[in-house]
Amino acid sequence: MDIKFSDNISQYLPFRNRNGNIVLLVEIKAENLENVFKQNAISQLKTYYLQNIKQDIKKDIPFGMLVDLEEINIFSLTEEQNIKDSISLKTNDILSIYDPEFSQKRIFNFHLETLVQSWLRDLAYHWNSDRPPAYDEVAKIGLLSLIEGEEHTYIIRN
Repeated sequence: MDIKFSDNISQYLPFRNRNGNIVLLVEIKAENLENVFKQNAISQLKTYYLQNIKQDIKKDIPFGMLVDLEEINIFSLTEEQNIKDSISLKTNDILSIYDPEFSQKRIFNFHLETLVQSWLRDLAYHWNSDRPPAYDEVAKIGLLSLIEGEEHTYIIRN
């Protein structure tokens, strides 16, 4: 079953593995979010997932990701308050590998989305490096095992 998001929540991008299963919902914000807005965005993604998407697809999507210009937050969608399945990474540390001028220019949503996709594909295929940025952290929470080595891992825009 394909997920079609309504216009008001089109910011949630499903990241699928080769079997078409969604393993990660990604929200991209090309701005610096204050902590209260960041927590609100994470809460909204979890709430929307639990109330709408999970019921529609009848399957768990294990992870959510919120990316802003300062941080990449990856968290569990399947268990509330599960801190061990959450990580926070510095966006510049991760994405400057794919755009060395990342911190020196204005970044728009589309470009940020492309850089995040490049990083996720690097984690899956190792196209840019043997150990992409945050490799160990992503492995520790269990996300890496869901995407690494997948032949057709991608973000799809509805």
